[in-house]
Amino acid sequence: MAEQKLLTVRGLEMRFGQRLIQREVSFSVERGTIFAIMGGSGCGKSTLLKHLVGLLAPTAGRVAYGGVDYWASDDATRAKLRAGLGMLFQTAALWSSMTLMENICLPLEQQRTPLDPDARQARAREVLSWVGLEAFENYYPVDLSGGMKKRAGLARAIAAEPPLLLLDEPSAGLDPISSLRLDDLILDIRQRTGAAVVLVSHELPSLLAIADDGIFLDADSQQPIAHGSPRHLREHAEHPTVRAFLRREEPPPSGPKAKAGSAPPAAPPAATAPSS
Repeated sequence: MAEQKLLTVRGLEMRFGQRLIQREVSFSVERGTIFAIMGGSGCGKSTLLKHLVGLLAPTAGRVAYGGVDYWASDDATRAKLRAGLGMLFQTAALWSSMTLMENICLPLEQQRTPLDPDARQARAREVLSWVGLEAFENYYPVDLSGGMKKRAGLARAIAAEPPLLLLDEPSAGLDPISSLRLDDLILDIRQRTGAAVVLVSHELPSLLAIADDGIFLDADSQQPIAHGSPRHLREHAEHPTVRAFLRREEPPPSGPKAKAGSAPPAAPPAATAPSS
């Protein structure tokens, strides 16, 4: 039976030098799941993604793809594991000197797929049609809008048919309509390919619309404080920070003063008239 857990993370600890980013990060992602990495700004969401794709090594813990420990593997095995990942960067990261066709054919060439040049171009046209850019194959990135660049980056990420897609803030910088269309596109690609998706985002509409599961990273405690679908956590999360985030409410106070007690401060004494 095929390994259903495409990605397994256990006890991951992330640091920059002596500065702790997150600790005790554990989760798994199964086939066909859209998994959200959630949390406020600065909690380590994108840093976690960099650990998953092999750009940063963890201080401790394990990252495994299909049961194979990435960081315990040799270079050749790591290269094979990375070939099973498709990545959409926050800025799309298209090569400005290449047309869309050339950008999308690039991963097919680098991974030495059995496709000849004509077949690679046919595959590129297929995925461009999936994202509504079939008429733009000879355009350069500079000629595209922000939303079009994100869709082109998504087409490149899925060109080699990876079983796992990693998306870093895909809706960042997009207007609400473009963001909605990108959400629909992610769902459509999941339906077409069966790929799992790991989504880093703080965009509430996207999280609530498309994510099946997720983990919430907390900047204050520097560890995950909730695990589950955003829709479920919005209604049932025990931690007030998670509920406030997913309901777009004012977060509870944090820090030593907040922990000292929950009673509100006493009102100042009323002024009294001086005695005559």
